[in-house]
Amino acid sequence: MKAHRIGVAIEDKWLVHEASLTVNGGEVVGIVGPNGAGKSTLLSVLTGERSPSAGQVILNGRPLPGWNKRELARWRSVLPQQSTLSFGFRVRDVVLMGRSPHVNGLEQPSDFTIVEDAMRLVHIQHLADRVYTSLSGGERQRVHLARVLAQIWEPVPGCTRWLFLDEPTNNLDVFHQHITLSLAQRFARQDIGVVVVLHDLNLAAQYADRLIVMKNGHITAQGTPETVLTPAVIHDAFAMPVIVQPHPCHNCPLVIPIPLQAEPQGAVS
Repeated sequence: MKAHRIGVAIEDKWLVHEASLTVNGGEVVGIVGPNGAGKSTLLSVLTGERSPSAGQVILNGRPLPGWNKRELARWRSVLPQQSTLSFGFRVRDVVLMGRSPHVNGLEQPSDFTIVEDAMRLVHIQHLADRVYTSLSGGERQRVHLARVLAQIWEPVPGCTRWLFLDEPTNNLDVFHQHITLSLAQRFARQDIGVVVVLHDLNLAAQYADRLIVMKNGHITAQGTPETVLTPAVIHDAFAMPVIVQPHPCHNCPLVIPIPLQAEPQGAVS
């Protein structure tokens, strides 16, 4: 996938400006940056959800608008920040929705097998017969993760598969945060291109092969976690002083925020 000089403007304000990047099958690329930096807006352009005001995205050798929606859905899946579903479907049926692009008529036994395997991967097999609306926020997030994984489970001849995740660790406890991102790595090792928006720099450092840093709609840095997660880059993006040192357990940087100086007493009126 190649994105060339992507711009998104609303009236006279550029939410994303001249953003260019390349993502290859087989790698996890993380997008990080402060609130309002343009991360989710850029991701919405990369997925085809939003048309850019400028620039273009090439996906599997063709401009993104050149793919019809069914073709695209067979090898590209998207986990948004929030997935709204208010009907009383069972969890198994929600995950089965991910197989819809592959079904002609009735689901096949292989579709049900994929659904069961996807639920096991994200640790929700015990919820299979629960009503979706009865679940907690974190459980719902894992159901939708299983759904998007089931959607791109099998190779598609002649096409690289793509997985886009927008803040997939929202509402998740620390165990399931790591499960989610380890699955992103696992799918990437099957030559799937993974793009994930994250807020936690240490999760990004541990699981992403490359990072893109955004600020005020611009890409300010791109590269490996080691080259991107420096005190200078982080301070420029987040206005936060940090110490960066080698992680004691993993081959990646460890970002340690330096507490900001508290306001003196009486300074707040």
